[in-house]
Amino acid sequence: MECGDCPIRYRAVCSRCEDSELDMLNRIKTYETYAAGETILWAGDRMRFLGSIVSGVATLSQTMEDGRRQMIGLLLPSDFVGRPGRANSPYDVTAVSDVMVCRFAKTEFEALIETSPAISRRLLEMTMDELDAAREWLLILGRKTAREKIASFLAIIARRQLSLTHGGVAGAVTFDLPITREAMADYLGLTLETVSRQMSALKKDGIIALEGLRRVTAPDFAALLDETGDDADGGMPA
Repeated sequence: MECGDCPIRYRAVCSRCEDSELDMLNRIKTYETYAAGETILWAGDRMRFLGSIVSGVATLSQTMEDGRRQMIGLLLPSDFVGRPGRANSPYDVTAVSDVMVCRFAKTEFEALIETSPAISRRLLEMTMDELDAAREWLLILGRKTAREKIASFLAIIARRQLSLTHGGVAGAVTFDLPITREAMADYLGLTLETVSRQMSALKKDGIIALEGLRRVTAPDFAALLDETGDDADGGMPA
């Protein structure tokens, strides 16, 4: 695949690159596909590559000493896999759908960061976005009701999918859920029954429409945002 034809070209770590920098990345990149359920990286593995999710969805998870396991993040198309400067993977990275990764040899990519301001700046931006997302998730998990959690998750997924196509988020929005309801329950700290009940309630109230198990339409995206409980205008509570 040529970089110019890449579906994540304008959101990935290479989005600010000039042609000369893309040529350098081309020399160190390969594509690897992973089937749903396959582990991309195990926690503690030596990281020999870094890269970007081109298509599909992966989860980040940690396992405790007694075997308890917690999903702590999602990797969606354009998200970065691995950490420059770190020898070993801190998390399990697992494909939850068929996943394609644009992989860069780690040593060569780390050397390129030192000489490419565009790549290093974009990597810093993505790191800051990830930090903001983690802070947002603390609010979702710690303070929001079950309905607000579901609405927030749907809004986040809608925004991310539309950003890849430069689509707006006004009016009606249609998108696909990247994970099962069981995985949503794990990620949101809810039971499967609660997830199903709240999805049905949002559907009954006309906030969303469902087609099959994964396709969701928000007829009015602003109405979905209202259900998240977020302070849209920065003012005092009414």
